[in-house]
Amino acid sequence: MVLSAITEFAAQEPKIYALIIGLIAAAILASVINVVAMLLVWLERKVMGDFQARYGPNRVGGRWGVLQLGADAIKLFTKEDVIPRGADKPVFVWAPIVAVATTMLVAGALPFGAVIIDGREIPLVVANMDISAFYIEAALSIMAISAFMAGWSSNNKYSMLGAFRGIARMIAYEVPMGVCVISVAIMAHSLNVVEIVHAQQGIWFALAQPIGFVIFGIALITDLGRMPFDQTEAEEEIIAGYNTEYSGIRFGLLYFQEYIVMLLGSILLVHLYLGGWNGPVIPVISFISPMIWFFMKLVIVLVALIWIRVSLPRFRIDQVTDLGWKILLPLSMVNLGWAVAVGLYFA
Repeated sequence: MVLSAITEFAAQEPKIYALIIGLIAAAILASVINVVAMLLVWLERKVMGDFQARYGPNRVGGRWGVLQLGADAIKLFTKEDVIPRGADKPVFVWAPIVAVATTMLVAGALPFGAVIIDGREIPLVVANMDISAFYIEAALSIMAISAFMAGWSSNNKYSMLGAFRGIARMIAYEVPMGVCVISVAIMAHSLNVVEIVHAQQGIWFALAQPIGFVIFGIALITDLGRMPFDQTEAEEEIIAGYNTEYSGIRFGLLYFQEYIVMLLGSILLVHLYLGGWNGPVIPVISFISPMIWFFMKLVIVLVALIWIRVSLPRFRIDQVTDLGWKILLPLSMVNLGWAVAVGLYFA
């Protein structure tokens, strides 16, 4: 009875039905992303503790510190929200909101695996767009705008330096990253992320384009602002960079957004170069077999990002820009030529 009523309502009011379904999907997606990002914060603390021969979180919530994130959230919610004197208040207030909102723009077009129902593979994506690869890459670049808003509006010279560094770094690495996305699209003959995943059923693009895989990985780490490319918040040089003047829940949003972007960027890397959810069908649980392969690849990428963070020192900002313009950009053009040759051969 309920199903028939829903079907009848969908036929009578298709626009309202689509709006309701979209809002429900957005709410579910936001909830899942935030829960997984919270687990990612905990995972990074524990993995970094293992790498650095220390315990990590082990007090709140037992020996594994599983309730540490809850304690941190309570602390951030209850701390005083301070806005500096002389700050551009509207921009200062909106910067964390823009930072979090842009992550939802990326998540809406990013597949989160697939399931098999009645022999059909159904991707788990809210908006399956024909140009989803370009859309996601463009939305990721908006992250630097939120950092610039935070630094510019804070009335603090260290925050301003962090904002300028973020823009310089973004321009230097968005170009080779975009060229790598074009190279993948040429070899897959599509800009749709789902179709790019399907194109890797024979061979992963990480093997077909090893140079592009390395370039995209380095550019992604830079875009995420993680060590060794976290010059926008280098504490030894500019205190905490663009978020120096933030406190309370606004700082929490900026901090948490970094881990959401880390999760989404890792998912994009898995889809573009590691075959997404492709893998042998696992008996008995074949309907979630794609999700298992996707989750395994994602965990490997996330642990690799944490490994790089604890292993490498921070580079100088001039070294970072030189790497982007003088090394990665020319190599990305070489990779583009290789992708065009291979794409034309197998067209």
